[in-house]
Amino acid sequence: MLRYKHSCLVCVASLLFLLPSAFAQTQTANTYAITHAKIFTLAGSPIEDGTLVIRDGKIAAVGAGVEVPAGAQVIDAKGLQVYPGLFDPITQMGLREIGAVSATVDSSETGSFNPDVVAATAVSPSSEHIPVTRAAGITEVLAVPGSGGFDSGGSRGVLGGQASAIHLGGWVIEEMLLKKSAAMVLNWPRIETRSFDFETFTRKEKPYTEAKQEYEKQVNELTEWLERARHYSQVMEKSSAAKYDRDLKLEALVPVIRGELPLLIFADRARDIRNAVEFCDKHNLRMILAGGDEAYKVKDLLRSKSIPVILRPTLTLPEDEDDPYDRLLSQPAELAAADVKFAFGSFDNSFARRLGQNAANAVAYGLPYDEALRAVTVNPAQILGLGNQIGTLETGKIANIIVTNGDPLEITTDVRYLFIRGQLTSTDNRHKSLYGKYLNRPKPVN
Repeated sequence: MLRYKHSCLVCVASLLFLLPSAFAQTQTANTYAITHAKIFTLAGSPIEDGTLVIRDGKIAAVGAGVEVPAGAQVIDAKGLQVYPGLFDPITQMGLREIGAVSATVDSSETGSFNPDVVAATAVSPSSEHIPVTRAAGITEVLAVPGSGGFDSGGSRGVLGGQASAIHLGGWVIEEMLLKKSAAMVLNWPRIETRSFDFETFTRKEKPYTEAKQEYEKQVNELTEWLERARHYSQVMEKSSAAKYDRDLKLEALVPVIRGELPLLIFADRARDIRNAVEFCDKHNLRMILAGGDEAYKVKDLLRSKSIPVILRPTLTLPEDEDDPYDRLLSQPAELAAADVKFAFGSFDNSFARRLGQNAANAVAYGLPYDEALRAVTVNPAQILGLGNQIGTLETGKIANIIVTNGDPLEITTDVRYLFIRGQLTSTDNRHKSLYGKYLNRPKPVN
């Protein structure tokens, strides 16, 4: 028995002796050096033959004469290019898997006013959309509840809930979370004189006065919610929690009326955009415009109010049938010329992987290339208050990085290496596995 105890003590002592070494190996595994690459920091001029060092999830150094740390895992990127990961600022990523299968859908709640809903609580880290999307160089997205979109069948309320910024890597949502509450979703009411009856599959018309009354009713109801939130905020400041009944919906609106959380307002028509801007001015709210099909018509107003825009995909059909076919393709160039900050969003999951190509389409219609690249990296980060963490390759920022064999906006470009939170992340995905499966399909025997 004594011999056994002695052996155990020796084993424990040996393990304690080896722990620092094992810990050092773990730390070393978290250090990478990307060498001999052309680095586009988007915070300055491109760096020829540069080195970028990643340590503990952050960018530790970047430049032309950076020394490679001892023990770092080195990636020789000669002939390759390094960029910040792309950022898709409007998706239903992790909230909706297959639109036609309701059991896989959790992108909206019943009712019109759900400010207490938080997208992060419903995100599924095992969604097949996530690896497909990150293989295209997208390292973070905004998961937006109650926002409609191609994948959602158009389901949306007035206050859809709180959008969450997430990394596209991690086993659980806690590992993926970038910012739990980045914006409050508001689908701006429209004056609808025409509707579609799914029972008869016919269009129905209603008088303008009736449609206007319905619109005003929704705006008044929204105003009431904000007023109640203001009163609730005052009670929170002046009383202890034990002295008032907690209301989660009003509590969720308090950061909005205090100007701490922006409203992500979905609106397309120029009239609706103007009405939304006027509403936010009246109630002293921060506004981000989403959609903005006719933002070009009110670009001077948007610039004067410093309201940024997240544009839907450029190949979306124009709002009116008599609009030019390239209306949405040429709009980004107009907004850039008017000094309106904007970003591109996919507004769904299925085609999030084409975010870069949507920006490239706008380049073909007059948008400067540098502005297009910023519109899928720097701009969405800044618009959502995350510019101090992501969007550019600078020391101290989160290491969400892509290493490519060409322009990330081109559909033919491959992502050779992908880093999310400083971890080398696989680009394997369902599309790639199916491609390999059918590429190696046995030839039929005659």
